[in-house]
Amino acid sequence: MNVLIIEDEQPNAERLKRLILEIRPQAVILDVLESIVESVDWLSNNPFPDVIMMDIQLSDGVSFEIFNQIKLEVPIIFVTAYDEYAIKAFKQYSVDYLLKPVDRDELVAAFEKLDYITQISDRQSFEKLLTAFQPKEYRNRFLIPFRDEFKTILVSDIHYFSSEMRITKAYLIDGSEIIIPQTLDELEKQLDPRLFFRANRQFIVHIDSISRVFNYFNSKLKVILKNNSSIEIIVSRDKAPLLKSWLGY
Repeated sequence: MNVLIIEDEQPNAERLKRLILEIRPQAVILDVLESIVESVDWLSNNPFPDVIMMDIQLSDGVSFEIFNQIKLEVPIIFVTAYDEYAIKAFKQYSVDYLLKPVDRDELVAAFEKLDYITQISDRQSFEKLLTAFQPKEYRNRFLIPFRDEFKTILVSDIHYFSSEMRITKAYLIDGSEIIIPQTLDELEKQLDPRLFFRANRQFIVHIDSISRVFNYFNSKLKVILKNNSSIEIIVSRDKAPLLKSWLGY
């Protein structure tokens, strides 16, 4: 494994070199670079390494500037003291994002993930796998026409969604409801699955909106919502285990 380190703080670079060689004794540290200018020059005049360990805040700016100057298709493990760059980092060919000081076990896990990626020779599969490692950004608001203007509805204020006669409504925590243009099928892809569950064809519910869950006939489940006990949502036998797993995660 040929490793390039881009890190402007020498103590951090030395610690990283030591950890890498402890974990992978056969690894070759090609170089340690301290700036954007130096990195662009090196990458323009040398074969790409197998992996780049890259800090984000460098001596002459933010390392994302490197990607604006050279097309890099190299697995990257970001190593930084700043967690606010995580989403932007994963939009590059990022394998992992480690916070300083680097934990040995986390670095081991990052290299194991890298091993899995490098086993894939097909370029299309490689890109699909990298995409799978990227955190997905989920919808967090809706812009809804309201009279002669628009109003913003936050997803965090929504109790549940329902669809009837091809009309989708969002029911808010304050008891109000509003028609939204998306179908439940579209919403299912746009909403964070940790918070929302497609209970059946008619309902998508927020995890905090569920009051009680009962066993129902034929291994189905019956869900009662908070502040609206008149609505009984029936979850199919196939989806019942998924709902229980979701609620218990």
